[in-house]
Amino acid sequence: MRPLVVTRPVAACALVGTRPEENTAAVIQGGNATIYVSEMQRSVDFYTGVLGLRLVFRAGDHWAQLDAGGLAIGLHPASDRNPTPGTPGGITVGFSVDVPIAEAVAALAAHGVEVRGPEPGGGGVVLAFFADPDGNPLYLAEESR
Repeated sequence: MRPLVVTRPVAACALVGTRPEENTAAVIQGGNATIYVSEMQRSVDFYTGVLGLRLVFRAGDHWAQLDAGGLAIGLHPASDRNPTPGTPGGITVGFSVDVPIAEAVAALAAHGVEVRGPEPGGGGVVLAFFADPDGNPLYLAEESR
């Protein structure tokens, strides 16, 4: 069975709407759940030592990425710009995109989604923040190429 593909003007298309039918999921290339933490080393020790997750990447006390069996978990330090650990919003979901982030932001805006960004996220990453209809925080991430 072939998936239903609806053709709409580009401005109103979903993030995958500008792709050929056989490649509709290509805009979003994975992502992660970001957990805001108060002490990076303590958190890395917990997620690796207690939960047994594999540490994939660490950027000092700025970021740690863990593999939870196919789910990427990012640990990010708390700051005045980020949610407080252990409170609503203390865990967010991020989506990596393979199109220029400005394009992805325009597609979201065409659907009436309010977006903060794009803005530099450090380490060559550009981020754009938004929420789902229930107010759950989400973000897009474009890595430098």
